[in-house]
Amino acid sequence: MKKLFLGYYNKSVILTYIGAISAVIGMALSLSGKMKYALICLIVCGVSDLFDGMIARRCKRTDEEKEFGIQIDSLNDMVSFALFPVIISVSMGFDAWYYIAVYSFYVIASITRLGFFNVSTSIESETKFYTGLPVTFASLIVVCMFIIGKITGIGNILIPISIFVTGLLFILKIKIAKPRGIAYIFLGLLAVALLIAVILIGE
Repeated sequence: MKKLFLGYYNKSVILTYIGAISAVIGMALSLSGKMKYALICLIVCGVSDLFDGMIARRCKRTDEEKEFGIQIDSLNDMVSFALFPVIISVSMGFDAWYYIAVYSFYVIASITRLGFFNVSTSIESETKFYTGLPVTFASLIVVCMFIIGKITGIGNILIPISIFVTGLLFILKIKIAKPRGIAYIFLGLLAVALLIAVILIGE
């Protein structure tokens, strides 16, 4: 019996789709001025992307299903961690030409990072390190800068600068250790702490 829809649908892709939905909802919320809830959605995107690979590796998949997972993960990352932070920043009023220049660099760096990751995944064996900062970390960085900006009152400086530096880290040839074991617990707890902070101080 032929499949009615394109794609592969199983539990290995659930978190990826949850992240994509959270990004769309978050962008709509940020454009409506509901920044606190938009940032909560960005945190959900980060947590979903952090754990989707771990769950996928525990699932029995064909080679085609594995390749499909890699591709949709990168496409989701483009929406969640390249476009979504830009929408948040613009919605906060940072829309002057020099901000747009920063966003353009950031998105190009994101595309480059994700394309490089896909090629590397296809031709290399499993390694313990990423080359360049994974785009997922944009969720933690943007939320941290929002919180610090709210406390210090200099978010108009911190957020665009952090977006530029984050984009630069995406494409620098630096080695970043892949999270394993206790690192997942630490990053999960950090996400919870950021979530609480956003709820307490966000508008």
